[in-house]
Amino acid sequence: MSAIPSSEPDLRLPLLSSLEEPARKPEKGPDVQKLTIDDMLQKHCGEFGTWQLRHFVLTCLAWALEAFHTMVMIFADREPEFRCLSSGCDEMAKSVCGFEPGSWDWVGGAGSSTVAQWGLVCGEKYKVGLVQAVFFGGCMIGAGTFGHLSDSTLGRKGSLTVVCLLNAVFGCLTALAPDYWTYLLLRLLTGFSTGGVGLCAFVLATEPVGSSKRGAAGMSTFYFFSTGIAMLSGIAYIFPSWRELYIASSIPSILFLVIVLPFISESPRWYLVRGRINEAMALMRTIAKSNGKHLPDGVVLALDEDVNESSVNDQSDKQGFATKEAITGSVVDVIRSPITRIRLFLAVAINFMCSVVYYGLSLNVVNLDTNLHLNVVLNAVAEMPAFTITALLLDKLGRKPLTIGTLWFSGFFCFAGCLMGGVGIWKVVRMICGILGIFGMAGTYNLLFIYTAELFPTVVRNVALGCATQSAQMGAILAPFIVVMGGALPFAVFASCGFVGGLLAFYLPETLNRPLYDTITGMKEGEGGLSGV
Repeated sequence: MSAIPSSEPDLRLPLLSSLEEPARKPEKGPDVQKLTIDDMLQKHCGEFGTWQLRHFVLTCLAWALEAFHTMVMIFADREPEFRCLSSGCDEMAKSVCGFEPGSWDWVGGAGSSTVAQWGLVCGEKYKVGLVQAVFFGGCMIGAGTFGHLSDSTLGRKGSLTVVCLLNAVFGCLTALAPDYWTYLLLRLLTGFSTGGVGLCAFVLATEPVGSSKRGAAGMSTFYFFSTGIAMLSGIAYIFPSWRELYIASSIPSILFLVIVLPFISESPRWYLVRGRINEAMALMRTIAKSNGKHLPDGVVLALDEDVNESSVNDQSDKQGFATKEAITGSVVDVIRSPITRIRLFLAVAINFMCSVVYYGLSLNVVNLDTNLHLNVVLNAVAEMPAFTITALLLDKLGRKPLTIGTLWFSGFFCFAGCLMGGVGIWKVVRMICGILGIFGMAGTYNLLFIYTAELFPTVVRNVALGCATQSAQMGAILAPFIVVMGGALPFAVFASCGFVGGLLAFYLPETLNRPLYDTITGMKEGEGGLSGV
């Protein structure tokens, strides 16, 4: 066998040299810093700048729409005054029951309210309460349904769009109801869509806000609800007919869809947990630019459970963030985890008791022998100082002490009210106790929204809020039946709810200056792996 001529290249040398030389390391791309949304807002974008203020105000306008569709029953289902036309009618009587047919007539005619339209008096009076109960039952179903949809497929903005559209349609159709049972069905459907309005608007308005400003922002949402109630009183004064009133109170929902909603953005937190990192980062850059700040190129959003991982140096890993798998959650996930299961039970129970007291005392305050429109305005205005005081104390005292304090404040005056007589000066004192009771509970009702939202991670936040809202609607359904009992008993029940609710709040954790976790796993790690609350 002849030797290989020296003039020919040795084919083994490249292979040998590649084995002998150490493998070259790939060139490093720029370091990528993982930040949670709270950290990115605090360090680079601003926690509550021009962008958040505009977004917050526009989104919270939906609360006024919820007030319209909820409180319209006060005017549409009222029992109007009557006038006597002949003998067989007593003008001093408080009810038309027992009057001879044709001896009396409704002031304003049959179209002034549903009571006058379909004769919902005497033996048919229960139907007025039935409509109210059915509406809040629809709210309970809608809160759970849209709470899940806003966390999953539709998102916060998508769900808000759907519920506002349904409210506009059902509200206008209600004005055309030919009979009572059609009216009942349409109020059920309106309640179904109304149950998701405040829920979606609250989460969408507060999630882009930084942790240190989120409490005050969340407490401010209810100003829009109270303002909506006061505005509704003016609308009802202009449109005394119940059919005209339903159309007039539904038109703002259409205007909101056309004029306001296009300028509202989806929540960056929802983008993040759904794995749509590109959209989330684009929105964060927009927030930073609108607030006069700059978001560096070397930072990227990540879930809180991923932030503790080492920084990613490979540029291909950076691109991988944009295609991260979506994370979803349901009420089953909330119940499966011990830390969220206990919080859900407590939040549901406290919201239920708060709602019983709030709506129950609202009915007692409204039942004054004065102008109905003026009463509604005064009730709405009376709640605003409670919102202001709780907002000022929220970041000083914390969520937990303030919740306990407002519940017990209301419970104390309800207990005092049940000890007062119903005649003379004691009747006035009882009324004052009721006003102070609703003052305290209005603050609690407001506070519980921001507190409940902070107790759960983003992936199940709206689901948990939906469950809490459902329990509150159950309390709203029960409240009228407690009020019907009359005397001192309703005040005793309200006092018990206030005291027990305060005791349950002792077992909730404080969330002041705590981050909004993205996932249940991240919450467990952030809370130190505790199995309790």
